[in-house]
Amino acid sequence: MTEARPLKLCVVGHTNVGKTSLLRTLTRDPGFGEVSHRPSTTRHVEGARLSVDGQPLLDLYDTPGLEDAIALLEYLERLERPGERLDGPARVARFLEGSEARQRFEQEAKVLRQLLGSDAGLYVIDAREPVLAKYRDELAVLSACGKPLLPVLNFVNGPRQREDEWRGALARLGLHALVRFDTVAPPIDGERRLYESLALLLESARPSLQRLIDDHERQAVARRQGGARLIADLLLDVAACRRSVATDPELERQAVAALHRDVRAREQRCVEALLELYAFRPGDARSGDLPLEQGRWSDDLFNPETLRQLGVRVGGGMAAGAAAGAGVDLLVGGITLGAAALVGALAGGGAQTARHYGSRLLGKLRGQRELTVDDAVLRLLALRQRQLLAALAARGHAATEAISLETPQDKSWREGRLPEPLQRARAHPEWSSLNPNPQLEQAERQGLVDALAGELAQP
Repeated sequence: MTEARPLKLCVVGHTNVGKTSLLRTLTRDPGFGEVSHRPSTTRHVEGARLSVDGQPLLDLYDTPGLEDAIALLEYLERLERPGERLDGPARVARFLEGSEARQRFEQEAKVLRQLLGSDAGLYVIDAREPVLAKYRDELAVLSACGKPLLPVLNFVNGPRQREDEWRGALARLGLHALVRFDTVAPPIDGERRLYESLALLLESARPSLQRLIDDHERQAVARRQGGARLIADLLLDVAACRRSVATDPELERQAVAALHRDVRAREQRCVEALLELYAFRPGDARSGDLPLEQGRWSDDLFNPETLRQLGVRVGGGMAAGAAAGAGVDLLVGGITLGAAALVGALAGGGAQTARHYGSRLLGKLRGQRELTVDDAVLRLLALRQRQLLAALAARGHAATEAISLETPQDKSWREGRLPEPLQRARAHPEWSSLNPNPQLEQAERQGLVDALAGELAQP
């Protein structure tokens, strides 16, 4: 193996243990191969290449599942002619030249042929499965190729995993180096551990593997920073949003409804951008637990139950506004009258109270009121998007289950003072894409987005 040639790595194992899932996670390509619970999904060898700065470093090959290793091992043992003592690779080579490799053991032949042409193999194990004889025979067949094998324990985060049993069984077979890598929820340092373990088996490949490690970690930092900036831009957009509405109950209701729709749509654009940043598709985030359906929040953003569940604390008029689902402040001449007044106007029977509350100021606006999104909704937006960012960072590209969001523990966003960039944005409606004729490229706005992104990127 030379530095000019990328390392060739063959992913092998029984059917339906997560081989394609591992490839999807390592390549960050949710479209690689096919992942399902049906056995024998992969029927041929598929390849993918990992490069850094245009230099190919690693070729990965997904192979069909081994289906009848017990019978194949018995067949290999009968291939020796009288007086012969074939080693493993020679025995496998003879098998591949025979008719059985094209008929009865066609799937296994594809695997062995690819492994013989690779530098090493990753043997993927479903750690939830008991250690059966067929798996020991699979390892015996694969070991006959004479290539280094690194066992990869998949699905180790589930309650039914048998990691200790597998560790003991692999040790008895002389395989003491292994790596835990759950393809659904890979550990933060999972790829580092995998490549470092490979470097122990393939010393000459250590420089290339180290470059992959370094590049992976740089990309992880860049994705988190990029995600934080997307969220910061969303929050500034919404904080700066301001709508004028005539002092007519029906027009007010329509204006508030339109504001709700526009803010929901703006949040959706942020969700889609985060999914794209982490190379996920809208369907990858579809679940009942996560308030997304095909990438959309299924909860009503302004639903008071959503605010309550996320622990957003509001007080006074804001609490009344959230409880009635208004989620907006009524601003008159730059002075907040309080969402409670607006809620009264919209709930019916309270319009006179709202008008009385601001009677001395309403005339200054010549019949116009201004609506903005209140602090409680800004807090909710920040909490939801930060949770999504964290969930995507910890999600494997083979995951099919729902992303589970827990109650946020970020007290600064639930209870503390809103960051200064958002307070400043209140006075700059030109900074919001939700307003007419926005000026989004202003240096001051970009500086505030950067400052807010720095706060959001903190753990």
